[in-house]
Amino acid sequence: MLSGMRLHLITVGEPRLSYARAGWDEYTLRLKHYHKLSVTHVPGSTPHKESQAILKAAGRAPVIALDPRGKQWSSEELSDFIDTQGLRSVGELAFAIGGPDGHSDELRAAAHTLWSLGKLTLPHDLAMVVLAEALYRAATISRGEPYHRG
Repeated sequence: MLSGMRLHLITVGEPRLSYARAGWDEYTLRLKHYHKLSVTHVPGSTPHKESQAILKAAGRAPVIALDPRGKQWSSEELSDFIDTQGLRSVGELAFAIGGPDGHSDELRAAAHTLWSLGKLTLPHDLAMVVLAEALYRAATISRGEPYHRG
């Protein structure tokens, strides 16, 4: 795993349910041991306004938009994707979770990659926890640490 990779997690809203806040806090804290992490929670509105806020927050970083139309990755594939971006001298990756109505076509077109967490529809709060845990798991795979169990 490359050191110095910055991960920017951009979400519409914050986790509201207690289990989700606890999971989000736990995995973002763990993730900070592996990557430089920043978090931006943009306000909920319309998909167009949310997408504009996400793109503004991401700046020049490639956006990986969580979207049901995206690619599904195994944990190892996610780890490889992040490592490959680091080798390409991409200093930061912005992972974006939209609001209840998803991302706008504008954001999907501007995104570097669309990533699907699977065919299930997840509650917004749970999707945020799954994102943080998946990134943490990918980091442990890159380091060859025992958290990941195939």
